Amino acid sequence: MSLKEQITEDMKAAMRAKDTAKLSAIRLITAAMKQKEVDERVELDDTMVLAIIEKMIKQRKDSITQFEAGGRQDLADIEKGELAILSAYMPAGLSDAEIQAAVAEAVAQTGATGPQDMGKLMGVLKPKLAGRADMTVVSAMVKAALAK
Repeated sequence: MSLKEQITEDMKAAMRAKDTAKLSAIRLITAAMKQKEVDERVELDDTMVLAIIEKMIKQRKDSITQFEAGGRQDLADIEKGELAILSAYMPAGLSDAEIQAAVAEAVAQTGATGPQDMGKLMGVLKPKLAGRADMTVVSAMVKAALAK
């Protein structure tokens, strides 16, 4: 079953269970998926769906920090609930050691020597690690590896 089909089935289950919080979050995902399909006239595969969910997770994290800074804990709690539901669709994350190993492998593969090669390295790493690692952490590890 594809991720898109899984999300549809989860939406039906949330409707049956009258779980309004989960249903609301899943409807946000389906709306974003349909928007992408209409805008780009494509049929979404799992990779594209994961990219959409990853973007939504990043938005929720940003919103949570903004709401907490503004003293709106009630809104931050709603965003945290949506974040938990969205995170359930993401594959298991990689550990720091696994990310370091992927960075080291990419450095060896591309022959990168300095900071000017960062774009080349990120181009190799992004397709491998997308959805499984926070790309800001990967970027920091790449910078550290190239600084040596």
